Amino acid sequence: MKSGSRTEATLILTLCLSCLHVIALKSQLLARFGVLPSSPESSISYQTLYFDQKIDHFGFLEDGTFKQRYLVGDKHWHQDGGPILFYTGNEGDIAWFCNNTGFMWDIAEELGAMLVFAEHRYYGESLPFGQDSFSDSKHLNYLTSEQALADFAVLIQNLKSSTPGAQHSPVIAVGGSYGGMLSAWMRMKYPHLVVGALAASAPIWHFPGMVPCGNLYKIVTQDFAKSGYNCDVNIRRSWKSIDNISSTASGLQWLSEEFSLCSPLKKMDDVLGFKNWLQETWVYLAMVDYPYEASFLQPLPAWPIQVVCKYLRFDSSVSDYQLLHGVSQAAKVYYNYTGSASCLNTSQTATSSLGLLSWFYQACTEMVLPMCTDGVHDMFEPQEWNFQAFSDECYAMFGVRPRADWARTMYGGKDISSHSNIIFSNGELDPWTAGGVTHNISDSLVAIVMPDAAHHLDLRSSNHDDPPSVRAARAMEAKYFQEWIRQAKKVP
Repeated sequence: MKSGSRTEATLILTLCLSCLHVIALKSQLLARFGVLPSSPESSISYQTLYFDQKIDHFGFLEDGTFKQRYLVGDKHWHQDGGPILFYTGNEGDIAWFCNNTGFMWDIAEELGAMLVFAEHRYYGESLPFGQDSFSDSKHLNYLTSEQALADFAVLIQNLKSSTPGAQHSPVIAVGGSYGGMLSAWMRMKYPHLVVGALAASAPIWHFPGMVPCGNLYKIVTQDFAKSGYNCDVNIRRSWKSIDNISSTASGLQWLSEEFSLCSPLKKMDDVLGFKNWLQETWVYLAMVDYPYEASFLQPLPAWPIQVVCKYLRFDSSVSDYQLLHGVSQAAKVYYNYTGSASCLNTSQTATSSLGLLSWFYQACTEMVLPMCTDGVHDMFEPQEWNFQAFSDECYAMFGVRPRADWARTMYGGKDISSHSNIIFSNGELDPWTAGGVTHNISDSLVAIVMPDAAHHLDLRSSNHDDPPSVRAARAMEAKYFQEWIRQAKKVP
Protein backbone atom coordinates (compact mmCIF):
# COMPACT_ATOMS: atom_id res chain seq x y z
CA MET A 1 0.00 0.00 0.00
CA LYS A 2 1.18 3.43 -0.80
CA SER A 3 1.38 5.75 2.13
CA GLY A 4 1.63 9.47 2.22
CA SER A 5 -0.04 12.56 3.41
CA ARG A 6 -3.08 14.35 2.21
CA THR A 7 -4.81 17.49 3.10
CA GLU A 8 -7.23 17.85 5.92
CA ALA A 9 -9.51 14.89 5.31
CA THR A 10 -12.85 15.80 3.85
CA LEU A 11 -15.79 15.75 6.23
CA ILE A 12 -13.66 15.19 9.32
CA LEU A 13 -14.55 18.50 10.90
CA THR A 14 -11.20 20.12 11.74
CA LEU A 15 -9.31 16.90 12.38
CA CYS A 16 -6.27 16.28 10.18
CA LEU A 17 -5.35 12.71 9.31
CA SER A 18 -2.01 11.62 7.97
CA CYS A 19 -1.09 8.58 5.91
CA LEU A 20 -4.55 8.42 4.41
CA HIS A 21 -3.74 7.02 1.00
CA VAL A 22 -4.74 3.77 2.63
CA ILE A 23 -8.52 3.46 2.65
CA ALA A 24 -8.65 3.24 6.45
CA LEU A 25 -10.78 5.91 8.10
CA LYS A 26 -12.01 7.17 4.74
CA SER A 27 -13.65 3.80 4.28
CA GLN A 28 -15.39 4.08 7.60
CA LEU A 29 -16.92 7.35 6.40
CA LEU A 30 -19.00 5.36 3.92
CA ALA A 31 -20.60 3.51 6.80
CA ARG A 32 -21.74 6.84 8.13
CA PHE A 33 -23.61 8.13 5.14
CA GLY A 34 -25.70 5.31 3.82
CA VAL A 35 -28.51 5.76 6.23
CA LEU A 36 -29.99 9.19 6.41
CA PRO A 37 -32.58 10.74 4.16
CA SER A 38 -33.13 14.45 4.47
CA SER A 39 -36.83 15.11 4.24
CA PRO A 40 -39.93 13.66 5.88
CA GLU A 41 -41.84 11.12 3.86
CA SER A 42 -45.30 11.73 5.25
CA SER A 43 -47.21 13.58 7.91
CA ILE A 44 -46.39 12.07 11.27
CA SER A 45 -46.96 12.95 14.90
CA TYR A 46 -44.91 12.00 17.93
CA GLN A 47 -43.96 13.06 21.44
CA THR A 48 -40.37 13.91 22.35
CA LEU A 49 -39.41 12.43 25.71
CA TYR A 50 -36.25 11.92 27.77
CA PHE A 51 -35.10 9.09 29.99
CA ASP A 52 -32.34 9.08 32.62
CA GLN A 53 -29.81 6.50 31.46
CA LYS A 54 -26.72 5.34 33.28
CA ILE A 55 -23.51 6.45 31.63
CA ASP A 56 -21.95 3.05 32.33
CA HIS A 57 -24.12 -0.07 32.44
CA PHE A 58 -21.23 -2.47 32.98
CA GLY A 59 -19.16 -0.92 35.74
CA PHE A 60 -19.92 0.52 39.15
CA LEU A 61 -17.44 3.36 39.58
CA GLU A 62 -19.10 5.77 37.11
CA ASP A 63 -22.59 6.26 38.53
CA GLY A 64 -23.63 9.31 36.54
CA THR A 65 -26.65 9.56 34.24
CA PHE A 66 -27.60 11.42 31.07
CA LYS A 67 -30.80 12.30 29.25
CA GLN A 68 -31.52 9.88 26.42
CA ARG A 69 -33.97 11.27 23.91
CA TYR A 70 -36.70 9.07 22.51
CA LEU A 71 -39.79 9.70 20.40
CA VAL A 72 -43.17 8.02 20.78
CA GLY A 73 -45.99 7.76 18.25
CA ASP A 74 -49.00 6.00 19.77
CA LYS A 75 -51.89 7.19 17.61
CA HIS A 76 -52.72 3.66 16.45
CA TRP A 77 -51.58 1.74 19.52
CA HIS A 78 -54.00 -0.82 20.87
CA GLN A 79 -53.55 -0.48 24.61
CA ASP A 80 -53.53 -3.48 26.90
CA GLY A 81 -50.90 -5.50 25.12
CA GLY A 82 -50.63 -3.88 21.69
CA PRO A 83 -47.18 -4.35 20.08
CA ILE A 84 -44.31 -1.87 20.19
CA LEU A 85 -42.09 -1.29 17.17
CA PHE A 86 -38.78 -0.08 18.60
CA TYR A 87 -36.36 1.71 16.28
CA THR A 88 -32.77 1.12 17.38
CA GLY A 89 -31.30 4.53 16.71
CA ASN A 90 -28.01 4.72 14.88
CA GLU A 91 -25.45 7.37 14.11
CA GLY A 92 -27.48 10.54 13.87
CA ASP A 93 -30.29 12.71 15.14
CA ILE A 94 -33.22 10.43 16.03
CA ALA A 95 -35.86 12.87 14.78
CA TRP A 96 -34.34 12.52 11.34
CA PHE A 97 -34.71 8.73 11.39
CA CYS A 98 -38.21 9.02 12.82
CA ASN A 99 -39.34 11.35 10.06
CA ASN A 100 -38.00 9.09 7.34
CA THR A 101 -38.67 5.50 8.35
CA GLY A 102 -42.01 5.43 6.58
CA PHE A 103 -42.46 1.65 6.69
CA MET A 104 -42.99 1.74 10.45
CA TRP A 105 -45.57 4.51 10.14
CA ASP A 106 -47.27 2.72 7.25
CA ILE A 107 -47.87 -0.49 9.21
CA ALA A 108 -48.58 1.02 12.66
CA GLU A 109 -52.33 1.09 12.09
CA GLU A 110 -52.41 -2.42 10.64
CA LEU A 111 -50.60 -3.81 13.68
CA GLY A 112 -52.15 -1.49 16.26
CA ALA A 113 -48.58 -0.65 17.24
CA MET A 114 -46.87 1.99 19.33
CA LEU A 115 -43.77 3.38 17.62
CA VAL A 116 -40.68 4.21 19.67
CA PHE A 117 -37.54 5.77 18.19
CA ALA A 118 -34.64 5.68 20.64
CA GLU A 119 -31.60 7.88 20.11
CA HIS A 120 -28.14 6.34 20.20
CA ARG A 121 -25.85 7.69 22.92
CA TYR A 122 -23.33 10.32 21.74
CA TYR A 123 -25.61 11.34 18.83
CA GLY A 124 -28.23 14.05 18.47
CA GLU A 125 -29.19 15.34 21.92
CA SER A 126 -28.23 12.19 23.85
CA LEU A 127 -24.80 13.27 25.08
CA PRO A 128 -23.54 11.56 28.27
CA PHE A 129 -21.28 14.47 29.23
CA GLY A 130 -22.97 17.31 27.39
CA GLN A 131 -20.56 19.36 25.32
CA ASP A 132 -17.66 17.63 27.07
CA SER A 133 -18.69 14.29 25.57
CA PHE A 134 -16.16 14.70 22.74
CA SER A 135 -13.43 16.48 24.67
CA ASP A 136 -11.14 13.46 24.99
CA SER A 137 -11.03 9.68 24.86
CA LYS A 138 -11.86 9.42 28.55
CA HIS A 139 -15.24 10.97 27.89
CA LEU A 140 -15.71 8.98 24.66
CA ASN A 141 -14.92 5.72 26.45
CA TYR A 142 -18.61 4.91 26.99
CA LEU A 143 -19.43 5.07 23.28
CA THR A 144 -19.85 1.42 22.31
CA SER A 145 -22.55 -0.65 20.67
CA GLU A 146 -22.83 -2.70 23.88
CA GLN A 147 -23.63 0.38 25.95
CA ALA A 148 -26.12 1.53 23.31
CA LEU A 149 -27.90 -1.84 23.32
CA ALA A 150 -28.04 -1.71 27.11
CA ASP A 151 -29.62 1.76 26.85
CA PHE A 152 -32.30 0.31 24.60
CA ALA A 153 -32.88 -2.62 26.94
CA VAL A 154 -33.29 -0.44 30.01
CA LEU A 155 -35.58 1.94 28.11
CA ILE A 156 -37.78 -0.93 26.91
CA GLN A 157 -38.09 -2.26 30.44
CA ASN A 158 -39.04 1.17 31.72
CA LEU A 159 -41.60 1.76 28.97
CA LYS A 160 -43.30 -1.55 29.62
CA SER A 161 -43.41 -1.07 33.37
CA SER A 162 -44.45 2.59 33.39
CA THR A 163 -46.87 2.80 30.44
CA PRO A 164 -50.38 1.64 31.32
CA GLY A 165 -51.33 -1.30 29.13
CA ALA A 166 -47.79 -2.01 27.90
CA GLN A 167 -46.71 -4.59 30.47
CA HIS A 168 -47.42 -7.48 28.12
CA SER A 169 -46.72 -5.68 24.84
CA PRO A 170 -44.40 -7.63 22.52
CA VAL A 171 -41.50 -5.52 21.24
CA ILE A 172 -40.01 -5.79 17.75
CA ALA A 173 -36.70 -4.06 16.99
CA VAL A 174 -36.33 -2.27 13.65
CA GLY A 175 -33.28 -0.60 12.16
CA GLY A 176 -31.38 0.14 8.96
CA SER A 177 -27.64 0.01 8.16
CA TYR A 178 -25.77 0.36 11.48
CA GLY A 179 -29.19 0.63 13.12
CA GLY A 180 -30.06 -2.67 11.43
CA MET A 181 -26.95 -4.23 12.93
CA LEU A 182 -28.13 -2.98 16.31
CA SER A 183 -31.64 -4.37 15.84
CA ALA A 184 -30.24 -7.82 15.01
CA TRP A 185 -27.85 -7.69 17.94
CA MET A 186 -30.68 -6.50 20.18
CA ARG A 187 -32.60 -9.69 19.44
CA MET A 188 -29.46 -11.76 19.96
CA LYS A 189 -28.45 -10.16 23.26
CA TYR A 190 -31.87 -9.38 24.77
CA PRO A 191 -34.30 -12.04 23.43
CA HIS A 192 -36.39 -11.76 26.59
CA LEU A 193 -37.13 -8.11 25.72
CA VAL A 194 -37.36 -8.22 21.92
CA VAL A 195 -39.47 -10.92 20.24
CA GLY A 196 -38.00 -10.30 16.80
CA ALA A 197 -35.99 -7.89 14.69
CA LEU A 198 -35.91 -6.41 11.19
CA ALA A 199 -32.30 -5.72 10.21
CA ALA A 200 -32.45 -3.79 6.92
CA SER A 201 -29.24 -3.40 4.91
CA ALA A 202 -27.30 -4.45 8.00
CA PRO A 203 -23.68 -5.43 7.20
CA ILE A 204 -23.20 -7.59 10.31
CA TRP A 205 -20.56 -9.64 8.49
CA HIS A 206 -18.48 -6.75 7.17
CA PHE A 207 -15.81 -7.29 9.80
CA PRO A 208 -12.24 -8.56 9.39
CA GLY A 209 -11.97 -12.08 8.05
CA MET A 210 -15.68 -12.53 7.33
CA VAL A 211 -16.07 -11.26 3.75
CA PRO A 212 -13.50 -10.14 1.14
CA CYS A 213 -12.64 -6.49 1.67
CA GLY A 214 -13.18 -5.66 -2.01
CA ASN A 215 -16.77 -6.84 -2.35
CA LEU A 216 -18.40 -3.49 -1.58
CA TYR A 217 -16.59 -1.73 -4.41
CA LYS A 218 -17.32 -4.60 -6.77
CA ILE A 219 -21.05 -4.07 -6.21
CA VAL A 220 -20.66 -0.34 -6.87
CA THR A 221 -18.89 -1.15 -10.12
CA GLN A 222 -21.57 -3.64 -11.16
CA ASP A 223 -24.25 -1.00 -10.58
CA PHE A 224 -22.51 1.36 -12.99
CA ALA A 225 -21.61 -1.36 -15.49
CA LYS A 226 -25.24 -2.30 -16.05
CA SER A 227 -26.53 1.27 -16.10
CA GLY A 228 -24.89 2.51 -19.29
CA TYR A 229 -22.44 1.74 -22.09
CA ASN A 230 -18.81 1.79 -20.89
CA CYS A 231 -19.89 3.62 -17.73
CA ASP A 232 -17.65 1.70 -15.32
CA VAL A 233 -14.87 1.48 -17.92
CA ASN A 234 -14.69 5.24 -18.29
CA ILE A 235 -14.75 5.88 -14.56
CA ARG A 236 -11.81 3.48 -14.27
CA ARG A 237 -10.02 5.43 -17.03
CA SER A 238 -10.75 8.76 -15.40
CA TRP A 239 -8.21 8.38 -12.59
CA LYS A 240 -5.30 8.30 -15.04
CA SER A 241 -6.82 11.20 -16.95
CA ILE A 242 -6.94 13.21 -13.73
CA ASP A 243 -3.28 12.39 -13.12
CA ASN A 244 -2.35 13.47 -16.63
CA ILE A 245 -4.19 16.78 -16.58
CA SER A 246 -3.29 17.68 -12.99
CA SER A 247 0.45 17.41 -13.76
CA THR A 248 0.54 21.09 -14.80
CA ALA A 249 -0.66 24.31 -13.23
CA SER A 250 -2.90 25.01 -16.22
CA GLY A 251 -4.36 21.52 -15.90
CA LEU A 252 -5.18 22.10 -12.23
CA GLN A 253 -6.92 25.32 -13.19
CA TRP A 254 -8.88 23.56 -15.94
CA LEU A 255 -10.04 20.82 -13.55
CA SER A 256 -11.09 23.39 -10.97
CA GLU A 257 -13.12 25.33 -13.50
CA GLU A 258 -14.57 22.30 -15.29
CA PHE A 259 -15.86 20.82 -12.01
CA SER A 260 -16.93 24.26 -10.68
CA LEU A 261 -14.98 23.69 -7.50
CA CYS A 262 -15.44 26.16 -4.65
CA SER A 263 -11.78 25.71 -3.68
CA PRO A 264 -9.39 25.49 -6.67
CA LEU A 265 -6.91 22.62 -6.88
CA LYS A 266 -3.41 23.96 -6.29
CA LYS A 267 -1.18 21.04 -5.31
CA MET A 268 -1.02 17.26 -5.51
CA ASP A 269 -2.55 16.79 -2.06
CA ASP A 270 -5.59 18.66 -3.37
CA VAL A 271 -5.76 16.25 -6.31
CA LEU A 272 -5.72 13.26 -3.95
CA GLY A 273 -8.58 14.76 -1.98
CA PHE A 274 -10.42 15.48 -5.24
CA LYS A 275 -10.09 11.85 -6.34
CA ASN A 276 -11.32 10.63 -2.94
CA TRP A 277 -14.29 12.97 -3.30
CA LEU A 278 -15.17 11.48 -6.69
CA GLN A 279 -14.74 7.94 -5.38
CA GLU A 280 -17.18 8.65 -2.54
CA THR A 281 -19.59 10.21 -5.02
CA TRP A 282 -19.85 6.99 -7.06
CA VAL A 283 -20.34 4.92 -3.89
CA TYR A 284 -23.06 7.20 -2.53
CA LEU A 285 -24.86 7.10 -5.88
CA ALA A 286 -24.91 3.31 -5.66
CA MET A 287 -26.39 3.49 -2.16
CA VAL A 288 -29.23 5.78 -3.19
CA ASP A 289 -29.97 4.45 -6.67
CA TYR A 290 -33.71 4.61 -6.08
CA PRO A 291 -36.50 4.29 -8.67
CA TYR A 292 -38.03 7.69 -7.97
CA GLU A 293 -36.88 11.24 -7.34
CA ALA A 294 -35.71 11.59 -3.76
CA SER A 295 -33.71 13.84 -1.47
CA PHE A 296 -31.52 11.55 0.57
CA LEU A 297 -27.83 12.35 0.65
CA GLN A 298 -28.57 14.85 -2.12
CA PRO A 299 -31.63 15.71 -4.26
CA LEU A 300 -31.51 13.17 -7.10
CA PRO A 301 -33.53 12.02 -10.12
CA ALA A 302 -35.09 8.58 -10.44
CA TRP A 303 -32.49 5.87 -11.13
CA PRO A 304 -29.67 8.42 -10.78
CA ILE A 305 -26.89 6.10 -11.96
CA GLN A 306 -28.61 5.71 -15.33
CA VAL A 307 -28.69 9.51 -15.61
CA VAL A 308 -25.02 9.75 -14.62
CA CYS A 309 -23.99 7.13 -17.16
CA LYS A 310 -25.50 9.09 -20.04
CA TYR A 311 -22.51 11.44 -19.70
CA LEU A 312 -19.96 8.63 -19.80
CA ARG A 313 -20.78 6.79 -23.05
CA PHE A 314 -17.31 7.10 -24.60
CA ASP A 315 -15.21 4.64 -26.55
CA SER A 316 -11.48 4.11 -26.10
CA SER A 317 -10.51 7.02 -28.38
CA VAL A 318 -11.84 9.65 -25.99
CA SER A 319 -9.33 12.32 -24.92
CA ASP A 320 -8.57 13.07 -21.29
CA TYR A 321 -10.34 16.40 -21.54
CA GLN A 322 -13.44 14.94 -23.18
CA LEU A 323 -13.60 12.15 -20.63
CA LEU A 324 -13.28 14.47 -17.64
CA HIS A 325 -15.87 16.84 -19.07
CA GLY A 326 -18.22 13.87 -19.02
CA VAL A 327 -17.17 13.01 -15.47
CA SER A 328 -17.84 16.58 -14.34
CA GLN A 329 -21.33 16.49 -15.83
CA ALA A 330 -21.91 13.12 -14.16
CA ALA A 331 -20.76 14.41 -10.77
CA LYS A 332 -23.08 17.40 -11.10
CA VAL A 333 -26.06 15.06 -11.35
CA TYR A 334 -25.27 14.16 -7.74
CA TYR A 335 -24.20 17.57 -6.45
CA ASN A 336 -26.31 19.96 -8.50
CA TYR A 337 -29.37 18.20 -9.86
CA THR A 338 -31.52 21.15 -8.81
CA GLY A 339 -29.15 23.66 -10.43
CA SER A 340 -28.98 25.70 -7.24
CA ALA A 341 -25.30 25.16 -6.39
CA SER A 342 -22.98 27.94 -7.52
CA CYS A 343 -19.95 25.74 -6.94
CA LEU A 344 -19.10 22.24 -5.70
CA ASN A 345 -17.50 21.78 -2.29
CA THR A 346 -15.19 18.78 -2.20
CA SER A 347 -15.35 18.73 1.60
CA GLN A 348 -19.03 17.75 1.45
CA THR A 349 -20.42 14.62 -0.10
CA ALA A 350 -23.59 14.01 1.86
CA THR A 351 -26.00 15.42 4.37
CA SER A 352 -24.65 17.21 7.42
CA SER A 353 -26.82 16.17 10.39
CA LEU A 354 -24.57 13.31 11.36
CA GLY A 355 -22.45 12.53 14.40
CA LEU A 356 -19.29 12.21 12.37
CA LEU A 357 -16.76 12.41 15.19
CA SER A 358 -18.72 9.86 17.22
CA TRP A 359 -18.73 7.41 14.34
CA PHE A 360 -15.02 7.86 13.75
CA TYR A 361 -14.44 6.90 17.37
CA GLN A 362 -16.62 3.81 16.94
CA ALA A 363 -14.72 2.91 13.77
CA CYS A 364 -11.50 3.27 15.74
CA THR A 365 -12.61 0.91 18.48
CA GLU A 366 -15.02 -1.90 17.53
CA MET A 367 -16.72 -1.00 14.21
CA VAL A 368 -13.79 -2.05 12.02
CA LEU A 369 -15.16 -2.44 8.48
CA PRO A 370 -12.35 -3.36 6.03
CA MET A 371 -12.49 -2.13 2.42
CA CYS A 372 -10.09 -2.38 -0.48
CA THR A 373 -9.91 -1.99 -4.25
CA ASP A 374 -7.81 -3.64 -6.95
CA GLY A 375 -8.62 -1.61 -10.08
CA VAL A 376 -9.38 -4.81 -11.99
CA HIS A 377 -12.59 -6.18 -10.54
CA ASP A 378 -13.72 -2.68 -9.66
CA MET A 379 -13.50 0.76 -11.26
CA PHE A 380 -11.27 2.38 -8.65
CA GLU A 381 -7.56 2.84 -8.12
CA PRO A 382 -5.88 -0.04 -6.26
CA GLN A 383 -5.83 0.48 -2.50
CA GLU A 384 -5.25 -2.40 -0.12
CA TRP A 385 -6.69 -2.74 3.35
CA ASN A 386 -3.90 -1.94 5.80
CA PHE A 387 -5.02 -2.55 9.36
CA GLN A 388 -1.80 -1.31 10.91
CA ALA A 389 -1.99 2.03 9.08
CA PHE A 390 -5.64 2.29 10.10
CA SER A 391 -4.74 1.55 13.72
CA ASP A 392 -2.00 4.17 13.64
CA GLU A 393 -4.44 6.79 12.36
CA CYS A 394 -6.85 5.94 15.16
CA TYR A 395 -4.12 6.25 17.74
CA ALA A 396 -3.09 9.62 16.34
CA MET A 397 -6.69 10.86 16.48
CA PHE A 398 -7.95 9.42 19.75
CA GLY A 399 -5.12 7.67 21.56
CA VAL A 400 -6.93 4.33 21.09
CA ARG A 401 -6.43 1.35 18.82
CA PRO A 402 -9.19 -0.74 17.21
CA ARG A 403 -9.93 -4.31 18.29
CA ALA A 404 -10.34 -6.03 14.95
CA ASP A 405 -11.97 -9.21 16.25
CA TRP A 406 -14.11 -7.82 19.03
CA ALA A 407 -17.35 -7.67 17.03
CA ARG A 408 -16.97 -11.33 16.12
CA THR A 409 -16.34 -12.21 19.77
CA MET A 410 -19.22 -10.10 21.04
CA TYR A 411 -21.87 -10.90 18.43
CA GLY A 412 -20.84 -14.26 17.03
CA GLY A 413 -19.69 -13.40 13.53
CA LYS A 414 -21.22 -15.92 11.14
CA ASP A 415 -22.05 -18.37 13.94
CA ILE A 416 -25.54 -17.07 14.72
CA SER A 417 -27.68 -20.15 14.03
CA SER A 418 -28.64 -20.46 17.69
CA HIS A 419 -30.66 -17.23 17.44
CA SER A 420 -34.16 -16.76 16.04
CA ASN A 421 -36.74 -14.32 14.71
CA ILE A 422 -34.52 -11.98 12.70
CA ILE A 423 -35.22 -10.74 9.17
CA PHE A 424 -32.17 -9.63 7.19
CA SER A 425 -33.28 -7.58 4.18
CA ASN A 426 -30.86 -6.48 1.48
CA GLY A 427 -31.05 -4.88 -1.95
CA GLU A 428 -28.74 -6.24 -4.63
CA LEU A 429 -27.96 -2.69 -5.80
CA ASP A 430 -26.77 -1.75 -2.31
CA PRO A 431 -22.96 -1.86 -1.82
CA TRP A 432 -23.48 -2.82 1.84
CA THR A 433 -25.05 -6.10 0.75
CA ALA A 434 -21.39 -7.19 0.61
CA GLY A 435 -21.46 -7.61 4.39
CA GLY A 436 -25.09 -8.59 4.76
CA VAL A 437 -26.86 -11.88 5.37
CA THR A 438 -28.29 -12.89 1.99
CA HIS A 439 -29.37 -16.49 2.59
CA ASN A 440 -31.65 -18.14 5.11
CA ILE A 441 -29.80 -19.53 8.09
CA SER A 442 -32.83 -21.22 9.64
CA ASP A 443 -36.61 -21.08 9.46
CA SER A 444 -36.59 -17.99 11.67
CA LEU A 445 -33.31 -16.36 10.58
CA VAL A 446 -34.60 -15.23 7.22
CA ALA A 447 -32.94 -13.34 4.36
CA ILE A 448 -35.02 -11.22 1.99
CA VAL A 449 -33.14 -10.13 -1.12
CA MET A 450 -34.56 -7.41 -3.39
CA PRO A 451 -32.93 -7.44 -6.86
CA ASP A 452 -33.83 -3.85 -7.76
CA ALA A 453 -33.33 -2.13 -4.41
CA ALA A 454 -30.55 0.03 -3.03
CA HIS A 455 -29.83 0.85 0.63
CA HIS A 456 -32.78 -0.15 2.89
CA LEU A 457 -35.41 0.96 0.41
CA ASP A 458 -37.85 -1.32 2.22
CA LEU A 459 -37.75 0.98 5.27
CA ARG A 460 -38.98 3.89 3.16
CA SER A 461 -42.64 4.74 2.77
CA SER A 462 -44.50 2.95 0.01
CA ASN A 463 -44.15 4.62 -3.40
CA HIS A 464 -45.96 3.79 -6.64
CA ASP A 465 -42.58 3.40 -8.35
CA ASP A 466 -41.30 0.81 -5.88
CA PRO A 467 -40.15 -2.37 -7.65
CA PRO A 468 -42.31 -5.46 -7.06
CA SER A 469 -39.54 -7.07 -5.01
CA VAL A 470 -39.66 -4.19 -2.52
CA ARG A 471 -43.43 -4.36 -2.22
CA ALA A 472 -43.19 -8.11 -1.66
CA ALA A 473 -40.44 -7.63 0.94
CA ARG A 474 -42.54 -5.21 2.97
CA ALA A 475 -45.51 -7.57 2.86
CA MET A 476 -43.32 -10.45 4.03
CA GLU A 477 -41.83 -8.36 6.82
CA ALA A 478 -45.30 -7.39 8.04
CA LYS A 479 -46.32 -11.05 7.93
CA TYR A 480 -43.38 -12.05 10.11
CA PHE A 481 -44.20 -9.22 12.53
CA GLN A 482 -47.74 -10.53 12.88
CA GLU A 483 -46.50 -14.07 13.48
CA TRP A 484 -44.03 -12.95 16.16
CA ILE A 485 -46.79 -10.97 17.87
CA ARG A 486 -49.07 -14.04 17.86
CA GLN A 487 -46.29 -16.23 19.24
CA ALA A 488 -45.56 -13.76 22.03
CA LYS A 489 -49.20 -13.59 23.09
CA LYS A 490 -49.38 -17.38 23.38
CA VAL A 491 -46.57 -17.41 25.95
CA PRO A 492 -48.04 -17.32 29.48
